[in-house]
Amino acid sequence: MTEINRPVPAPQPDPLPAAAFDAHTHLDMLGEPVSDVLAQARRAGITHVVTVGCDVDSSRWAAKCAAEFRDVYAAVAIHPNETARPALATALDRDAALAEITRLAALPQVRAVGETGLDYYRDSAPPEVQREWFRAHIEIAKRAGKALMIHDRDAHEDVLAILDACGAPEHVIFHCFSGDAAMAKQCAAAGYVLSFAGTVTFSSATQLREAAVAVPADHLLVETDAPLLTPVPIRGRSNAPAQAAHTLRAIAELKRLDVAELCGIVTATGERVFGRWQN
Repeated sequence: MTEINRPVPAPQPDPLPAAAFDAHTHLDMLGEPVSDVLAQARRAGITHVVTVGCDVDSSRWAAKCAAEFRDVYAAVAIHPNETARPALATALDRDAALAEITRLAALPQVRAVGETGLDYYRDSAPPEVQREWFRAHIEIAKRAGKALMIHDRDAHEDVLAILDACGAPEHVIFHCFSGDAAMAKQCAAAGYVLSFAGTVTFSSATQLREAAVAVPADHLLVETDAPLLTPVPIRGRSNAPAQAAHTLRAIAELKRLDVAELCGIVTATGERVFGRWQN
């Protein structure tokens, strides 16, 4: 039997001086019991997480998980890379999938519609198909009164243009923000929130760090996108919500803020866009 190379588990981060949260993770992909993942996160000061669906099945799982665990909220959507799957090939398939996302989005533990948007980096779905689904998700978010969580990869201009043309929901979050400082300022001026992942800690991410400096602190969130995008100093090891502590400390240093102060700001922004956390 061929041995599978798995990421080396990451050490537990030092606890943050105040509570914060992971604005975007995929608990279903971590391969560990959710209760264990959440316990590790709490020890690091990450007291809540938003777990995110990418198709109908994972969106249902996210909603179920958030119903079971009080410190978890859910986001539901069809990821842009999933929009051209054979299971969604017909208008009836598309309508059924969107109807289920609409149903899930109305649940109280579901606090965002996402991740939806555009991905021009991969060619797994034609751009015109992605744009059609993105517009549909924008309408679902507006009808449900929930935040819109955007996946935007190499598609900045089209994402912003569609938001402008359709009319954005009250709360818009750019998951794993990848733009520059000019785009960060443009998004903040529109009232959008930018969520930074571990990529902001990479040595090659000068443009991204400039964007983090440019965006007002109260328009900023921190995420892991676990199991992906593990931050420095543990890059190359497995990622999990606890590791958001590293990214938060890195951003606090960039913005010359006390870590506890940034924890409080991020928590307040999270409650503004997702609603108050359950105690």
